[in-house]
Amino acid sequence: MNTMVLAAQAAGAQGGGLGMLVMMVAIFVIMWLFMIRPQQKKQKEIRKFQNSLAEGAKVVTGGGIFGTVKRVDLTANTVDVEISRGVVVTVDKGYVFADPSSQMPNA
Repeated sequence: MNTMVLAAQAAGAQGGGLGMLVMMVAIFVIMWLFMIRPQQKKQKEIRKFQNSLAEGAKVVTGGGIFGTVKRVDLTANTVDVEISRGVVVTVDKGYVFADPSSQMPNA
């Protein structure tokens, strides 16, 4: 009788490893669907905006400075942003994001 119990326990232990593997794969898939994929989409939208920058676009720099694009230099990968009348700063294109207030519909 003891040998039957030991055999049943051994069989259960082997099946538990497969169940654990399936559970880990399921957790990875769920994390990918809810965390990684949306972040990749957002990064793609940001890159698309940065590549389509044009003069007059309202932007926010990575440091939180709001301004208007005055010039885009594709060779140096920089953007000149006017942050106040007559005050223009040069910012790396990778640190320029869309101004959220310019995208909001008027209420």
